[in-house]
Amino acid sequence: MADVRGVQTVTGGRRSDIFVAIGVIAVVIMLIIPLPAFILDTLMSVNIVLSLLTILIVLYTRHALEFSVFPTLLLIATVFGLALNVSSTRLILSQGSQFQGKLVRAFGTFVVGARGVEGYVIGLIIFVIIIAVQFIVITKGSTRVAEVAARFTLDALPGKQMAIEAEYNSGLITEDEATRKKAELQREADFYGAMDGASKFVAGNVKVGILITLINIIGGMVVGMTIHGESFNVALDTYVSLTIGDGLVTQLPALLISTSTGVIVTRAVSDESFGLDVTRQFSFQTRPYLIAAAFLGVLAFLPGFPWYVLLPLGGMLAGLGLTLRRRKQAAVEKERAMEAEARAKVAPVEISPVVPLDPLSLEIGYGLIPLVDKDKGAELLDRITRIRREAALDLGLVVPRIRIIDNMRLEPSEYCFKIKGVEVGRGVIKMGNYLAINPGGIKEQLEGESTTDPAFGLPATWIAESEREKAERLGYTVVDPPSIIATHLTEIIKAHAGEILGRQEVQSILDTLKNDYPTVVEEVGKSFSVGEIQKVLQGLLREQVSIRNIVVLLETMADYGTVSKETAFLIEKVRQALGRQICLQYSGEEKTLYVLTLEPGLEQAIIDARVDTAAGPTAALEPKLHRKWITAVTNMVRSVQEQGRLPLILCSEAARPLVKGSTIREIPHLVVLSVPEIVPDVKIETLGEIRIEE
Repeated sequence: MADVRGVQTVTGGRRSDIFVAIGVIAVVIMLIIPLPAFILDTLMSVNIVLSLLTILIVLYTRHALEFSVFPTLLLIATVFGLALNVSSTRLILSQGSQFQGKLVRAFGTFVVGARGVEGYVIGLIIFVIIIAVQFIVITKGSTRVAEVAARFTLDALPGKQMAIEAEYNSGLITEDEATRKKAELQREADFYGAMDGASKFVAGNVKVGILITLINIIGGMVVGMTIHGESFNVALDTYVSLTIGDGLVTQLPALLISTSTGVIVTRAVSDESFGLDVTRQFSFQTRPYLIAAAFLGVLAFLPGFPWYVLLPLGGMLAGLGLTLRRRKQAAVEKERAMEAEARAKVAPVEISPVVPLDPLSLEIGYGLIPLVDKDKGAELLDRITRIRREAALDLGLVVPRIRIIDNMRLEPSEYCFKIKGVEVGRGVIKMGNYLAINPGGIKEQLEGESTTDPAFGLPATWIAESEREKAERLGYTVVDPPSIIATHLTEIIKAHAGEILGRQEVQSILDTLKNDYPTVVEEVGKSFSVGEIQKVLQGLLREQVSIRNIVVLLETMADYGTVSKETAFLIEKVRQALGRQICLQYSGEEKTLYVLTLEPGLEQAIIDARVDTAAGPTAALEPKLHRKWITAVTNMVRSVQEQGRLPLILCSEAARPLVKGSTIREIPHLVVLSVPEIVPDVKIETLGEIRIEE
């Protein structure tokens, strides 16, 4: 059935396209080929009906985009009207008093309401008034409104797009809804841009109508008296009346079309039609009707005023005002009664103990609201969107939408990050100032408030904008408030990537992979549960190892699943499979790793102290030996950092998780690699050996 309907829709669409194409070609041909009078009457009637339908559709349209073909329809209707005007002019000039166009003669006599010279004068006056109203009032105003609407729509486009991004980032709308809203926004901008140009068609149509009318009168008099041999009075009676009728029958549809243009460009976005909006908004206030009724009552008793018109009209307004007031009071009382009934029925409900928490949220004080306010640019929202994309590229982790919350419990200039409702980072922002961070080695101080960079803990200073150039010249890293929060968020994501990745996210990854790698997903699913896969991925993310190469990761787990399902063992095997990726992550373009090694006796002591716990293996060194070990590592790491190198420790596969686990509290950013992770084309340069002094 769906296929049949689809075929019917396509077939109907093709027929419509063919009919439209034939119609446009016929309009052009009308400018060239003479038409019989009865066909001309038919087409003029169609023109009136088309213009009437257009204005009715516009009045019932709730949103301009519901009638998006209007600019093109405006052009076709204008050309159609001009073609009819040309065709009627040809017949009037060629047939003269023998012209058989019923519609033109009806408008020239019945609509005018008089015959002879009086009718000509009245007809010309009516025609001039219609032209003046259409050209000076409606067309000129519509053109101006279309120009302003087009300009303001285009100017507001970036802000509206950022507002949509803000709604998407805050989780209020889905990605599909955001895409649909952006498409509608672009269509709206295109529509008003097209209306800006299409409104010129109406103005041109009016000018051409005036020109055709003058040509008809002058040309008709010349043709009638010189070619047809008619007297002046006969020619005047024939061509002036027919010209007036022709002008009225063509300008009436043009007036309706120009009115439609004005209505559609002045309509604001609404959920109802124009008629319903008028009814609702005119009935919202009751006092104006009573005041107007009183005013009409006063006028009725003044001498010379038609009291028999004013008093009934005033009574109608007073009755309408009182009726609306009673309805409004009844609605308010009904609403209050429903609220009271609802409060009486609602019993105390226990709060569910299962309250969903946001995977990642940013809470800000009210002083930082301008950073996320869509009316003020919402700089931070764009940064957050880019950070989520970068996290997906760098770590292979799709960070869930970050909900931004205005927390009145925070200080006005304070913000904090939370993962599943638990705070993981906090900072203070001084709006209007810049944070000058000392990367190390800069001794000259800046004027400002001393503080600490919230992302890296480096010494920093809040400086005014006037000090920014000086700070950059001295070598300080100068960042603005949105960049501070964005950098802090980046580091939060890196440090807590393992906590952000949940079972649902892992299942989503597996579901996505099924389309292209069904065998891999099926094989790893036979050996491991989603939770076991999650633990391996979390272990990699805790040490900043990207899981983007998820296929190799799952294949490795499938290979070693029959050997052991221990998480620590699988993590080491996966790290070795991702060895090239890990080495290039720390070696840079020169493909050289600068590492620290362990004194063999110390490394063996760490291996011998291994204790397997529920959280994984750990090195249970004696307290005295552990302090010496941490001191030795800290000194060597500081020495390497002073040389401008990233501290790396290279050890055996058995010792790697133990070394990392024993130092993660004191040196969380220490990178520990095992020998099997090193690929052949990466060079190793030893900077020193860690040993414990006796």
